[in-house]
Amino acid sequence: MATVHVRTDTPVPPERIRAALTDFTGRRPDYWPNLDRSFYQVHATGGTWAEVTEGAAFAGGIWERSRYDWSSPEAVRLEVIDSNAFRPSSTWEYRIRPDGHGGSHVELTVRRLPRTAKGRLLAVLLTVFGRQIYRSDLAKTLSLLDAGYRPARA
Repeated sequence: MATVHVRTDTPVPPERIRAALTDFTGRRPDYWPNLDRSFYQVHATGGTWAEVTEGAAFAGGIWERSRYDWSSPEAVRLEVIDSNAFRPSSTWEYRIRPDGHGGSHVELTVRRLPRTAKGRLLAVLLTVFGRQIYRSDLAKTLSLLDAGYRPARA
């Protein structure tokens, strides 16, 4: 198992980050640059949830079908249902709180439970490099949002 925790502060308001996390239109990969469009598929959505397949081209392709839940006002959580590398119950959780100055404190916790040999290798790599990888990916998204990119969901 690999658990990675990243924290950052940003001038982007919480509602814009939350909107980006819950925008499941075709624009989603534009501001989550680690997502490969070839894996992206929305299966179903509801008022505070969505079931989506997403992935990255890294290591020959890694995909996961997850259920997003944003019923909590300060968190967006996704739980893996199926994956070619990680077991169900692997999770991602974004906690977003106002910083008192119009921006946000963002905490991301990723818990990966390997399912395959690829998943075990990736879990080892995430233990060593996960913070840098997730911090960099999140910084790219926050930079796009700070520059004025507006998700479809407001």
